[in-house]
Formats: sequence, C-alpha cells, structure tokens
Amino acid sequence: MPHAFLLSLAVTLGLGAPTLGEERPDQEQLLIAVQRICPVSGQRLGEHGPPVRARIGEQTVYLCCSACERGKVDAAHWSAVQANLARAQQKCPVMNKPLPKNASPTVIDGRVIYICCPPCANKIAADREKYFRAVDDLYLAHLKAERAGPAAQPRRPHHH
Repeated sequence: MPHAFLLSLAVTLGLGAPTLGEERPDQEQLLIAVQRICPVSGQRLGEHGPPVRARIGEQTVYLCCSACERGKVDAAHWSAVQANLARAQQKCPVMNKPLPKNASPTVIDGRVIYICCPPCANKIAADREKYFRAVDDLYLAHLKAERAGPAAQPRRPHHH
C-alpha cells in the first residue's frame, strides 16, 4: 500500500494531517525521506509500497520494492542517493559546521554520515548514539525547511 506508507510518513513529518505535539519520525522514516530514491531503479521511495531495507557494501539503504533486491545498483542513482544524504545533513555532526564540498562519508553501523575531516569519524564511532541523533536532527530540520519552502531556507552568501 504505497498510499498508506506515504500518508504515515507525511503525518509523522507533519506534511499532511495534523499531529499531536511535536511527534518525531523514527530513524528509518528519516533515512527514507532524505534518501528519496531507489539506488537500483531511481524511482521515488514509497511509490511501490513500503521501501525495502537492503545492504549495499557497508551501507544500509532502502529500495523501492523487493524486485530491486535482485537488481543492480545504477551508478547515477547511487550518486544521487549519496548527494541527497549529504544535502539533507548539511553540517558535520561533530563540529556543527557546514560540510565542505568534498565532505568525506564514514559508515558506522550501516549509516553513512558525512564529516568535515577524518578525526570526526573517530569521535562518531566513540559515541554513536549521540551523533546518530545529531544527524537525525539535521535531517529533520532539512525536511521541515523544505516543507516550509524557499523563503524559510537560509540564504547562502553569494561569492564571485
């Protein structure tokens, strides 16, 4: 039931029906929302029912359907998934500064987290739950800003 999944995600993120209080989506819902597309088909997650959790290399990702479990990852879709995750994260969870253009990914417990420099990977590994929550908070802020529209998103300085 794709509509049930999308409605559930929309309600949890406050995108659809009203919610009571500040309900927080679970980690899996956040990851699906920021990943956006299937790395195999390129289809938007949720269009073919609840996304299917899969492992690609060390990373846990979501596929649009069980048929994609037998498919091959498309390089362009994989790049888009990684770009979506980095864009949604926006900041290094350790230093709380904007990610550099060449931010390095680190994978811990199946989660990819973008960092500003290699020492941050060690800090994340030493206190996983703290930094997983920090990344989830960054994802949630990104999704809420997207929902609010361009006027609510911070402006970046224009450099020549």
